[in-house]
Amino acid sequence: MTDKTTRAPLAVTCGDPAGIGLEIFRTAQKEIGTKIPMVLFADQRHLPRDVPITLFQPNTAPPPADHIWLHHIDFAQPAHPGRPDPRNAAGVIAAIEQAVRLTQAGQMAGLCTAPIHKAILQDGAGFQFPGHTEFLAHLCDVEQVVMMLTCPALSVVPLTIHIPISDVPQAITKEVFHSTAHILHEALRHDFGIAEPRISVAGLNPHASEGGKIGREDIDQITPWVAELQSAGLAITGPHSADTLFHAKARAGYDAALCMYHDQALIPIKTLDFSGGVNVTLGLPIVRTSPDHGTAFDIAGKGLADASSMVQAISCADRMIRARQNAN
Repeated sequence: MTDKTTRAPLAVTCGDPAGIGLEIFRTAQKEIGTKIPMVLFADQRHLPRDVPITLFQPNTAPPPADHIWLHHIDFAQPAHPGRPDPRNAAGVIAAIEQAVRLTQAGQMAGLCTAPIHKAILQDGAGFQFPGHTEFLAHLCDVEQVVMMLTCPALSVVPLTIHIPISDVPQAITKEVFHSTAHILHEALRHDFGIAEPRISVAGLNPHASEGGKIGREDIDQITPWVAELQSAGLAITGPHSADTLFHAKARAGYDAALCMYHDQALIPIKTLDFSGGVNVTLGLPIVRTSPDHGTAFDIAGKGLADASSMVQAISCADRMIRARQNAN
């Protein structure tokens, strides 16, 4: 644990070192400066030689603003932008594992993760998880976590994520709906400092089934589930017609939208703020955020990467850390 005079820094993992993670971290660090203390979990050999490095030691003050505060991770091979190497997969995984361990121990205040490439991790290290989120849930021994995408204009939670649209109705069960809504409600209170969170539910079918003329799921399932949650004390409404849920006046009436499937949630947020969206994992005992994009191997090392989402992910993690501290 850190002492009371030293704030624990934010852990930032490097992601795949052949992607844009390291360069957008450096850009974000220059923009944020010393306002948010950060420790990068990466291999020192993968960093620019002209950047000063200070190795992390617990209970110490952050280094000067131009230094990278580094928790060194041994990778098997050099990193070449745009050329991912499966032999480095174990290092990518080790960076995440060590960052989580130190966060759980209180040496880090929270976690921001640069993008990984799941196929490379599978090929190089037999990675058995669908993605970052599920791996973090495993490391934290949590049964269910919830993915939220957030930007200043909108926060959305997709109830189902990477499944075919034909499988969505069967995947939306009462248990999943209730548990997701409760996790979202508690996270808005605990992690975002919203005393009385307002959740708006998007209908599954066009026009929220239009009185049963376009399917029955919204009427027979979602409507009574929402009523049960209202009876339990949640400020939740819906199902609402999704095509009128995301304009400015509608967004002013809720703090987060609970959507039925991936594109219903992600299209509006990426339309409103394509570069600044943040992926937040709700339901973990630790704070975790991530830029809302991938490794971008095609532009890595070319000076084209936009660090806006990384800046917002770091800033969002900092706000969540402060909200948790204030709640305790």
